[in-house]
Amino acid sequence: MNALLSVSDARQRIIKVFSPVSVERIPLTEAYGRLLAEAVSSPIDLPIFDNSSMDGFAVRAEDIAQASPEKPAELKVVVDVPAGTMVFNSLRPGEAGRIMTGAPLPPGANAIVPVESTNHYRPGEKPPPAVPANVLIYNPVEAGDYIRSKGQDVRAGEVVLRAGARLRSQDLGMLAMLGCAEVSSYRRPRVAMLSTGDELLPVHMALEPGKIHDSNAYTLSAQVLRDGGQAVYLGIAPDREEAVEALLEQAITNQADLILSSAGVSVGAFDFVRNVVERHGHLDFWRVNMRPGKPIAFGSYRGIPFIGLPGNPVSAFVGYEVFVSYALKRLVGLPDQPRPSVTMRLLDPIESDGRESYLRGIAKFENGKWYARLTGHQDSGNLFSLVQANALLIIPSGVKSLPVESTVQAWLLNDFNEGFIS
Repeated sequence: MNALLSVSDARQRIIKVFSPVSVERIPLTEAYGRLLAEAVSSPIDLPIFDNSSMDGFAVRAEDIAQASPEKPAELKVVVDVPAGTMVFNSLRPGEAGRIMTGAPLPPGANAIVPVESTNHYRPGEKPPPAVPANVLIYNPVEAGDYIRSKGQDVRAGEVVLRAGARLRSQDLGMLAMLGCAEVSSYRRPRVAMLSTGDELLPVHMALEPGKIHDSNAYTLSAQVLRDGGQAVYLGIAPDREEAVEALLEQAITNQADLILSSAGVSVGAFDFVRNVVERHGHLDFWRVNMRPGKPIAFGSYRGIPFIGLPGNPVSAFVGYEVFVSYALKRLVGLPDQPRPSVTMRLLDPIESDGRESYLRGIAKFENGKWYARLTGHQDSGNLFSLVQANALLIIPSGVKSLPVESTVQAWLLNDFNEGFIS
């Protein structure tokens, strides 16, 4: 319990405890941002039928092969095909049908002539509703021109969305096109969150001498939401064991899948979270060889996994990215895989204390390479430096200095794309 664990060992101890939560069926109206638990295969061909990609006239291409502006081909218009209708009579030689975009191709037709290539095109004017008796066509077309063929986009049985996909707006449109009113998704894991410390005030309260606003509640809640979870904020516990225990008991009442605390797990005289957790559960470890965020606690409280993050805002953010995000990934059914990283060249020299470090950087891509500089001083209370950053630069354990032009691995912090579920 007293030895410093490596980041990789600590992460593996955390990951192996978690498994996917249950699957539920949800309506499409509630599915944005959710993770598919099962792959979706198309039950139909898309397009469902051959249809026109233009407003114009459905024709037999062979009837207008010699058409030209000087000698247009004249066809008899025998049918009108608005979108949403079906025509069953086949076109015969010398015949055409007026057709609208998206309308089914009438039998016998094998091409579409855009209205702009006919005598019925009037720039800036709406065409008359009455179907013309004839049409003059000024340009030939090839068979298949301006036709969206049945199944050219998707074939029945083809997988269109794989398990684990995070549903985007275009995915929802595709599901609707396939007639899927519901999808199977892992339910949102419930992450019960508490902040601890006599110095903390809710954001709506005016500051008092010696007090600060609770920022971690908002940072961590947003990270949980980004990673597919549901943040259940329990509130602020003063530095008293009974207050900490009361909020932890609320986590049990709320059927949490994970309990996440900030502050109270270090060695201070008023750090009571460890004591309460060990009284009703256990701690697997509570110190990790990393910077910022050495006092990371992991264990369980009354059988519910517990992760205690440091209280400093940057340490809490980094601790979430390094450990909690991997746990959420497991809970929402994503496969285990390393977080994507980018190789960057340093524009600033770096000094470290030998712990595995996650430093705030500003990255830019120039001439086919990534470059990064530090956002300023790296104190774990400097949240503004994290606001300025768009990358976390990873300095390996044992490295105490790196000169300019050294290469490091980095995680890009790109709004909603910074985590696994993007």
